[in-house]
Amino acid sequence: MIKTYQLLLEELKSYKNPKTKIQRMVKNKEIFLIKRGLYETNINVNPFYLSDPIYSPSYISFETAMSYYQLIPESFYSITNATFGKNRKKEYRNQFGIFIYRDIPKSAFSYGVDIISIDGYTYKIAKKEKALLDMLYVSGKIDNMKEMREYLFSNLRINEMVLDTLDKELIFELSKLYHSRNIDMFQNMLRKDKLYD
Repeated sequence: MIKTYQLLLEELKSYKNPKTKIQRMVKNKEIFLIKRGLYETNINVNPFYLSDPIYSPSYISFETAMSYYQLIPESFYSITNATFGKNRKKEYRNQFGIFIYRDIPKSAFSYGVDIISIDGYTYKIAKKEKALLDMLYVSGKIDNMKEMREYLFSNLRINEMVLDTLDKELIFELSKLYHSRNIDMFQNMLRKDKLYD
């Protein structure tokens, strides 16, 4: 369970010195520091559950979500999240993992995201279509269809069977929110069945 410093102070108010008690609990591994002012009671918690509380608002996306949906073959030790308005990549490291936060446009942020509640935790994760568009948004400039195919199938090693299950209409709707040349090219190729040429 995630607990704030203030909540722990309230829970431990019967102690003579609640601040010292919190320090002792961390030392004795009864609670675990996520970041300053934020603690977790379960060392084996799924790191997905911690990504939004560490840096909010955010949701799991990019390679992490693409791997989760088996859209790409790799699995990753870091958890990459989408956020907005930060203007730079941020990274947090703790005993639960490496948490990376990257900007997408504010206009695209709230769409195509699922909210999952499990074990008393709630986390947000991009739908597979959104994760791919977020990835295309932060990728370097792709100049033509040949480069797009190379990026998708050689660099990312996209699973074509999963790619074929994507909801095209959702992609077309979401694409309008990014104002990105890469994404416009991808959705045009998808619309014209040019992805595999």
